[in-house]
Amino acid sequence: MRRNLLQSPAFVRTARRLVKKHPEIASILRAAFVSLAEDAFQPALKTHKLKGELAGSWACSIGYDLRIVFEFVQHEGAEAVLVQTVGTHDEVY
Repeated sequence: MRRNLLQSPAFVRTARRLVKKHPEIASILRAAFVSLAEDAFQPALKTHKLKGELAGSWACSIGYDLRIVFEFVQHEGAEAVLVQTVGTHDEVY
C-alpha cells in the first residue's frame, strides 16, 4: 500500500542541517522516502516501534547510524507517514 509522506517542520530543519554538513546523505534520504512510501516494513529499513517518550512512533534505519522517526497518521482520508526527525541513533532517541 503506497502512503503519502508528510514532513514535520522539525524534520525539515534537521534534514537541512544534516544535508548541509553531509551532502552525500541527500540521496540516502530520497531513497529512504521512496521505500517508506511504498512499504514502511521492508526488511532493509528495519522498521521498529518505539517505547517510552516516543511511544506511538516508529523508527527505521537508513544506514549504519542514521534513523528516521515517523508516525502513521490519517491525511485526507488515507493513511500517511508523518516524518518527525532524522539523525544518528543518539540524536533521535
